[in-house]
Amino acid sequence: MPGNISTPGAGVTTRLFAVLDAFDARHRELRLTEIADRAGLPLPTAHRLVRDLAEWGALMRTDRGGYVIGPRLWDLGLLAPTHTGLREIASPFLHDIYGATLATVHLAVRDGTRALYLDRLRGHTSVPVLSRIGSRLPLHATGVGKVLLAHAPDDVQAAVLADLDRVTAYTVVQPGALRRQLVRVRQDGYAQTSEEMSLGACSVAVPVRDAQDDVVAALGIVVASLKGDKPRLVAALQVAAQGIRRSMVSLSERDR
Repeated sequence: MPGNISTPGAGVTTRLFAVLDAFDARHRELRLTEIADRAGLPLPTAHRLVRDLAEWGALMRTDRGGYVIGPRLWDLGLLAPTHTGLREIASPFLHDIYGATLATVHLAVRDGTRALYLDRLRGHTSVPVLSRIGSRLPLHATGVGKVLLAHAPDDVQAAVLADLDRVTAYTVVQPGALRRQLVRVRQDGYAQTSEEMSLGACSVAVPVRDAQDDVVAALGIVVASLKGDKPRLVAALQVAAQGIRRSMVSLSERDR
């Protein structure tokens, strides 16, 4: 949550960003007073900025009187070339995995110290999860997040390890234990979680690499239990990740 920016030196743009930054995965809908408090703004200032953002489509008013992120921001986000290209390339592979398992399938990238979900497929039989397309969830509590964290720079790992929130009773919040898990992720080529983000949900995830062998995304699947199925699910994810990589390399070579 941003600090108090209600100072004379804070510009309009800074205050607009503070309003938008008040929303996160745990605060999807906020009332005006909550936005003002989380953004560190006087209520009249927050009211004016929220009104302008709602008129533009960046925020939407709900029937309950609160505000949620509007579709205009998502439309703009889809124009980002890296994420758009990756999502389009990965889409057929996500559909293949979903068709074979009917479980929730995720594609995520690292955004600072959070996992940003670029795509998600789920059906009526899928395990309930918190993720949504465009949502940002903790790296240390999700399968895709642990993959991304294991391959993140040292400073990012240090920042995450210094602030491990307990999401459920099973979330790993001991820095030493998480460090050991990250080593295993790099050695084994996949990550797994068991009810660390959502009760009743387990996950496995694998890295997606580019032509330079850099990890650019993570591909994951969420199921009720991993007993007996983990090797099969990991193998399916790895085949899909390799397919995504080949597609990215092929597209890059055509664009040269």
